Amino acid sequence: MPGTVIIGSQWGDEGKGKVTDFYGETADLVVRYQGGNNAGHTVVVGDRKMKFHLLPSGIMRAKHVFIGAGVVIDPRVLKKELENLEKIGKEVHLTIDPRAHIIFPWHNLEDGAQENEHGGEKIGTTGRGIGPAYADKCYRTGIRFEDLINEKRLKQKVEKVYPFKKKLLEKTFGVKIKETADEIFNQYNELGKEFLQYVGDVSLEVNEALDSGKNVMFEGAQGTFLDNDFGTYPYVTSSHPISGGVATGVGMAINKISRIIGIVKAYTTRVGEGPFPTELTGRVGDDLREKGQEYGTTTGRPRRVGWLDIPLLRTSMRLNGFTEIALTKLDVLSGFEKLKVAISYSHSGKTFDYFPYSMRSVEKAQVQYREFEGFTLSGKEKKFKDLPKSAQNYIKFIEEKMGVPIKLVSLGPERSQTILVD
Repeated sequence: MPGTVIIGSQWGDEGKGKVTDFYGETADLVVRYQGGNNAGHTVVVGDRKMKFHLLPSGIMRAKHVFIGAGVVIDPRVLKKELENLEKIGKEVHLTIDPRAHIIFPWHNLEDGAQENEHGGEKIGTTGRGIGPAYADKCYRTGIRFEDLINEKRLKQKVEKVYPFKKKLLEKTFGVKIKETADEIFNQYNELGKEFLQYVGDVSLEVNEALDSGKNVMFEGAQGTFLDNDFGTYPYVTSSHPISGGVATGVGMAINKISRIIGIVKAYTTRVGEGPFPTELTGRVGDDLREKGQEYGTTTGRPRRVGWLDIPLLRTSMRLNGFTEIALTKLDVLSGFEKLKVAISYSHSGKTFDYFPYSMRSVEKAQVQYREFEGFTLSGKEKKFKDLPKSAQNYIKFIEEKMGVPIKLVSLGPERSQTILVD
């Protein structure tokens, strides 16, 4: 059975956690393919709300979950997530690829120091060390999971990297690293001993599962427009959340993916800096933020909010090849008298139906909107036909502009607050 990929179509925070958890009921394996603990997802089951930053959300359905080579892992964070699952009696079936890179304390310090160096041009990173860890990966100086779980190799790696990082932090950024090399080694060596049980060749196991007809679901972090190449650079993440990132992040051929589900939030949000053409800064924006509880899972930062953006979504469609759409947080729009949707941009006498490749064009673009009648949901809607006519029109418009069917509509965080569309 070919694989299924869950992709955030906007700037992240579209509700991937809930959708992955929902579809995960029929999955045999759930695989994380990129990113680190700089993003999170929330899964609500009954009165229990669980927040994850590294573990795939399929863990709540007791699925076998995998962390692929394209992920950077902070073992301190992973330990806490595993302990939280142990507290609620959740059984863990986890495999971590030995090629995945590890975040160390110096990465956190580098992240913060580099962000301060940007001054008024800050990227808006979370300070979790993700970017510096990926940079070390590209510099070929990174420490991988296979090193973490081997005491001798870990000691050699730390002794080699630590002096350079200490010098870099203290001489370049004026930041003191508190721990000694031995202290960091001892802490990470203990973590490595704990995590040794989870090592496995994710690429091999996932490919074997696909070849044997198992249902494999792939889950990323962030969203399309935080992609390192195709996002709003430099206000992006350090990896590739788009569907093509699955192949390199897991180690598999792209033709083993046939179902690509684009998660579209019924409006638009982003965290951090960077252009945001449909951003709302007044009372409507504040109301939207509060109704949607738009605060970062990882940092708690207020998210910037705005109207739905069709040019953004059209471009996301081109980059990912969605076969279907899951529309989330429609309930947040309930009660607004009027809604707006961006249908095109204009800049220097030109009209754009897609998100411009030039960040200057994005920043200068004027947005053309279409207005829609608002709607009020009762909370009792179970089928598409139960939705108010104006809500149905809103959904059909998105579907028409995207050119692929909307198969799922989410009306709240609970699994039960979901409409499957025929």
